[in-house]
Amino acid sequence: MTTEDIADAFELTSKLLELHNENSFKVKAMATAAYRLSKTRLDLNDKSVEELTQLEGIGKGIAEKIIELNQRDSTKELDELLSKTPQGVIEMLGIKGIGPKKVRQLWKELELESVTELLYACHENRLLELKGFGEKTQQTIIQNIEFKKNNAGKFHFSYAEKIAKPIINELLKLTDYVSLTGAMYRKCEVIDEIDILVGDESIELDDYYSELIPINFIQVNETVFYRKLVETSSTKEHLTGINFNALPIKKYNSEKDIYSSLNFQYCEPELREGLFELEKAKSNTLPHLIELTDLKGILHNHSTYSDGLNTLEEMAVYCKELGYEYLGMCDHSKSASYAGGLKVEDIILQHNDINKLNEKLFPFKVFKGIESDILGNGDLDYEEDILKSFDFIVASIHSNLKMDEERATLRLLKAIENPYTTILGHPTGRLLLGRPGYPIDHKKIIDACAANGVIIELNAHPYRLDIDWRWIPYCLEKGVMISINPDAHQLKGYHDMYYGTQVARKGLLTKEMCFNSKTLSEIESYFQSRK
Repeated sequence: MTTEDIADAFELTSKLLELHNENSFKVKAMATAAYRLSKTRLDLNDKSVEELTQLEGIGKGIAEKIIELNQRDSTKELDELLSKTPQGVIEMLGIKGIGPKKVRQLWKELELESVTELLYACHENRLLELKGFGEKTQQTIIQNIEFKKNNAGKFHFSYAEKIAKPIINELLKLTDYVSLTGAMYRKCEVIDEIDILVGDESIELDDYYSELIPINFIQVNETVFYRKLVETSSTKEHLTGINFNALPIKKYNSEKDIYSSLNFQYCEPELREGLFELEKAKSNTLPHLIELTDLKGILHNHSTYSDGLNTLEEMAVYCKELGYEYLGMCDHSKSASYAGGLKVEDIILQHNDINKLNEKLFPFKVFKGIESDILGNGDLDYEEDILKSFDFIVASIHSNLKMDEERATLRLLKAIENPYTTILGHPTGRLLLGRPGYPIDHKKIIDACAANGVIIELNAHPYRLDIDWRWIPYCLEKGVMISINPDAHQLKGYHDMYYGTQVARKGLLTKEMCFNSKTLSEIESYFQSRK
């Protein structure tokens, strides 16, 4: 099992224990283990109990269950819980907005045993009969069920890529004319199938299909390979915009040849959406897009000081080994008690540790940051004398996410206007395929960042990718810089910069407008100027 699978098993066990009103300490232990493991992508296979208990928050009992899960894909406890729970009730536990206690009420008091029954009951206003349920809760449940249905059969790009890459590599052994195409080639954050173009009609493809995700093979003669690649990798709007139907029928040697024949500047695959790229491509003003190698440092990261898996020194050393010039540590702030948020005494200790590391790792530098929670009223959750002790501050919302657009926007605006806010973290709080972001007035938020010199984060975690790339052009228009941050909770998290860079390119981000493309000396000067 993958670590994600194990985390999911613990989360389900926790919910089922609570559903059946089991011991609250067991519920919490399982929930904590699920949360901890969801923040790591370590391979937990073939590890002993002793090795597993070295991980933060993993005790002997949880370690034994990890081993059991790896051996038989389940645990005895989980099997017993599943056996006494209707499948439909288990599906109800996956709906955002209702926890196990509320699901128990729906099951026991209204005798609802499926998501379909629950949706029907909502439309009949039957939930209003139950204690603790109101019209607002009922409407939220309807919205979340519909969100879940609309996202069925969709996959994160990062997941699909892991399946697609080995297939592409195998096919490349047979022909040079192989490429991803469709939404995968455009690096879309969510996809519903893997499209692969093969320019050899003699290859038998039956052995390359996957049971995990739909794969659509498009097989053509090599003479039309590049023409078909542009056609199948572009939206209809992009093809119309570049007048693709007017393309002369002949053999082309590259995608660039095709755009040249149409008198358009070459559009990288990421750009073929039929949006803001068309006008620039027509006038030959598309910029040189940001590349992963342009990034000089990694900001917004977590260590064992809060809910990270690796120590501060481990995070710093690995960042330096990857060739970066600097690291920004942004452990959670005191309001995030669930994530071990830093109390004032913890901040003092961490800052002392950072000072020692900076002496040891010079010229590499660790900056003193914090991911400060934006409270319900828009305030940051430390007093001014603490806020001024940091080199920079990422301000983010983590709690009370159920807001309408006006409330969410006002909350963010106040945080942006705080003179200590350097970067606005994951602006909408979305989790792709997990939960929609809270609605915000993007233009007002971006305008406020421009007025207050606040940078906007593009959270590079493949489940977030927030700010949405479609708003990057407006940021650029207003002079607001973007910081591509991995929100890394372990060493492997640094590599999420790859996903952040991909979607940043979709939004036309350049090296010049990416904050962490600045050199160490430039970043130091910037932080100092904000003091």
